[in-house]
Amino acid sequence: MSSPRRPASSPIPTCRCRCPEGGCPVDDIEAIKQLKARYFRTMDTKDWDGMRTVFTDGVVIDTTESGGPAIAGADEFVAFLRDTLSGAITTHHGHMPEIDVTSATTATGIWALHDVIKWPGGTRMEGSGHYHETYEKVDGSWRIASSTLTRLYMDVTPPAGG
Repeated sequence: MSSPRRPASSPIPTCRCRCPEGGCPVDDIEAIKQLKARYFRTMDTKDWDGMRTVFTDGVVIDTTESGGPAIAGADEFVAFLRDTLSGAITTHHGHMPEIDVTSATTATGIWALHDVIKWPGGTRMEGSGHYHETYEKVDGSWRIASSTLTRLYMDVTPPAGG
């Protein structure tokens, strides 16, 4: 028996409460959840043009705690991902979002993460941690303005026989 699914063309349900002028926090939270889902999907499918749309132009990404770089700029970060993950099979799962809408155009969020990366040649990385993010609403759409990745663990397995 297959599970019921919302048709792709169905609109996202909206809040029916009496929200203040300028938007509803429930709608904003749902939009940010959809944004982060698009981030994970575009990374795993290597849809770099789609990935670019999730960020503000001046996004700041910090992965230094897990041995990666700090990068400023959406184009620069997408180019880094393209170069780093070229040929890799990746799976990123974000869970349990804690989103706080701080104004009509800003929000913060923390997401639990579990990811697996398998590079050509056999090296495999598995890890978990958290994304600590800020969001900005630009031209009516939420975008990631900053993201800091913190790791709880990261296991790197070299290729067999390596």
